[in-house]
Amino acid sequence: MTSPGSKKVVPGDGSEKNHSGNLGRRGDLNESGSSSSGGGGGEGGGGGGTFEYFGQVYHLGSNKIGHDYCHLRFLFIRGKYVEMYKRDPHENPDIKPIRRGVIGPTMMVEELGRRKVSHGDVYVIRFSNRLDERKKGEIACATAGEAMKWVEAFDEAKQQAEYALSRGGSTRTKLSMEANIDLEGHRPRVRRYAYGLKKLIRIGQGPETLLRQSSTLVNDVRGDSFYGGGDNGDAIEAHEWKCVRTINGMLAGVRIFEDVANFKAGRGFLVKAVAVVEASADAVFEVISKLDKHQRYEWDTVTGDSELIDSYEGHYDVIYCVYDPKYLSRWQSKRDFIFSRQWVRGQDGTYTILQFPAVHKKRPPKSGYRRTDITPSTWEIRNLKKRSDAEPPSCLVTHMLEIHSKRWCKWKRTSYSKFEKTIPYALLLQVAGLKEYIGANPAFKYEASSTVVQSKLSDIPSGEYVDEEMEEQFYDATDSSSDEEESDEDDEEQDKKEIKVKLKNVSWAIASLSLKQPKAPGASYELDTSVDPVDIDPSQIQGSLRKGNGDKDSNCWNSPSGMGFMIRGKTYLKDNAKVMGGQPLLTLVSVDWLKVDKAVDNIALHPKCLVQSEPGKKLPFILVINLQVPAKPNYCLVMYYAADRPVSESSSLGKFVNGSDSYRDSRFKLIPSIVQGYWMVKRAVGTKACLLGKAVTCKYLRKDNFLEIDVDIGSSAVARSVIGLVLGYVTSLIVDLAILIEGKEETELPEYILGTVRLNRIELDSAVSFEVRDLTE
Repeated sequence: MTSPGSKKVVPGDGSEKNHSGNLGRRGDLNESGSSSSGGGGGEGGGGGGTFEYFGQVYHLGSNKIGHDYCHLRFLFIRGKYVEMYKRDPHENPDIKPIRRGVIGPTMMVEELGRRKVSHGDVYVIRFSNRLDERKKGEIACATAGEAMKWVEAFDEAKQQAEYALSRGGSTRTKLSMEANIDLEGHRPRVRRYAYGLKKLIRIGQGPETLLRQSSTLVNDVRGDSFYGGGDNGDAIEAHEWKCVRTINGMLAGVRIFEDVANFKAGRGFLVKAVAVVEASADAVFEVISKLDKHQRYEWDTVTGDSELIDSYEGHYDVIYCVYDPKYLSRWQSKRDFIFSRQWVRGQDGTYTILQFPAVHKKRPPKSGYRRTDITPSTWEIRNLKKRSDAEPPSCLVTHMLEIHSKRWCKWKRTSYSKFEKTIPYALLLQVAGLKEYIGANPAFKYEASSTVVQSKLSDIPSGEYVDEEMEEQFYDATDSSSDEEESDEDDEEQDKKEIKVKLKNVSWAIASLSLKQPKAPGASYELDTSVDPVDIDPSQIQGSLRKGNGDKDSNCWNSPSGMGFMIRGKTYLKDNAKVMGGQPLLTLVSVDWLKVDKAVDNIALHPKCLVQSEPGKKLPFILVINLQVPAKPNYCLVMYYAADRPVSESSSLGKFVNGSDSYRDSRFKLIPSIVQGYWMVKRAVGTKACLLGKAVTCKYLRKDNFLEIDVDIGSSAVARSVIGLVLGYVTSLIVDLAILIEGKEETELPEYILGTVRLNRIELDSAVSFEVRDLTE
């Protein structure tokens, strides 16, 4: 048996290789020594081994009379094959799967956030077929962390499917793979149990964890394949944090900081309380997000009496709170307030919670209470790396808020002031209360790490599925007849248990990183040096958004250097070291800011597009990035990056440009940075690198001398909520973006920046209407 937290790879030759690491972590070596994270693009492709995952999930759906159900199920993924059972097949060897099939490359997986089901909260994952919107289904997990692990597991299965297609095979196999998941049909009749179940990766702790009312922990997820790596942000921020007070006594270890740079700029007092909490980020997030009065009374002096008013898209809710101010002021009248909570879980497992004062028609001001506006604030919860497997999990908790009060300066100078009787101070002390509450509960120090268990079926000879219906699709949603088949006595007993108990409730860390390093040399061989360069004259190529004359200019764009971004260095795979980015490889020649009725793909085919112009056709290569912004109306921000030489076929850029969509999804990375703007927007956007193909839906069009990438921001509920916040302040923001190809292997390092753009205080009304009817294929 391998150690907890390791991943098992089953090579094609039947031998076994185990690699230590966190669950869901890609980039483990297959039997040939190449990375298996490359999808179908020829960089390993996952074809060297089979990944196996299993665990308990909730299967959500509706029966034929419209009643919703939530059944506890056992899910098993092996390679590109998926099976669903009513009970654990390791404990019940004779049980047969109620659903089974393959996962094709057309499957879409989206994490929908939190939803109230059966008297408790779960985190929902939706499956759909991008070729047929009618085919969709849902499963749910107890925590956001477990949901993310299942998303990664299904992504691994998609890469297996992509690799199988790239290797060829029979026409029947390809047609079945293209059919992907039929989510509305009947369950297939399975004659035989799957062979080859040996050592598996368990996700979560099973039904006893899902149904336990008290909080327990899941393992911390780092998901290095989904983010830029490292614990710090990937863009350099101009903060100057100074520790102004340390809370002593039993609350030792909580520090309060002031952003000196923010105050010098005349933007008020930006302060934060910071503490290391001995629990995983998933567990701390559950405690903060849970509104159970009895639990909050133990650590929260402000929002203990809270009530959920409304919830939107699983990542946004509205809370009504009442409190007795006698501990904060001499006034005895009761206070109440309404605030909204918007939360995101970054691809590195870090949580960000944004809290704003709000109003809601369900809770108008009432007699006997004084309506108060709560101070805007943010929570950031980031897992800390463990020095050894035996070390308990820990995370860095930061609560940040802006204070507009003269009492702040007086409080810093004296041991007591009226500031200690204010709500902002009580909000800062929430970190201290949270730290002590978790420290006083031993259960929080237990980490439910991913365990590799020995299957009872290990004596069955290893091999692929031999069922004649192996190519049947996997069913995640049920119709009326299939629901009747699932609803048996076991489900009724389980449903009774669910009524009696509540399900468990269940980002980006912001920090500066400054390494003095020259620009990365990784771009030296990306373009074909045997061809003479062409002159790129931006004056001949004009977009609808003009180029600016400096940072003081508005409603314009510029192309900054890459010095403000941190990217993977040559030795990143050994020491996680990052270096300062250099000059971009490609030249930003034009930007279009368009207004459309709905998201538009393939803009490069439009006859009036830059790519179709005579100057555009003379350029050796153009990379078109089309950011589709959901709003009313919708917008498209289209950036055109040009190369003065053709792309080298054997380079990282060449493999990306000519690779499969799965390979591109696993490599296309973006680093955001709010250079200037409201601090809450900065916290929401963060500075962490993001693999866009994993976070949102990306479509690719490769033709002639260009590659277009259409990024559908609206395909993710999290991205929609963040972009909605950004659009509210866009006229006061200066935003930097860097695009690059993630380096996962030593030969692909150091990374280099493909292109950058700086957007200066964009005006929504300046967008130019785009005529879709002129678009030609």
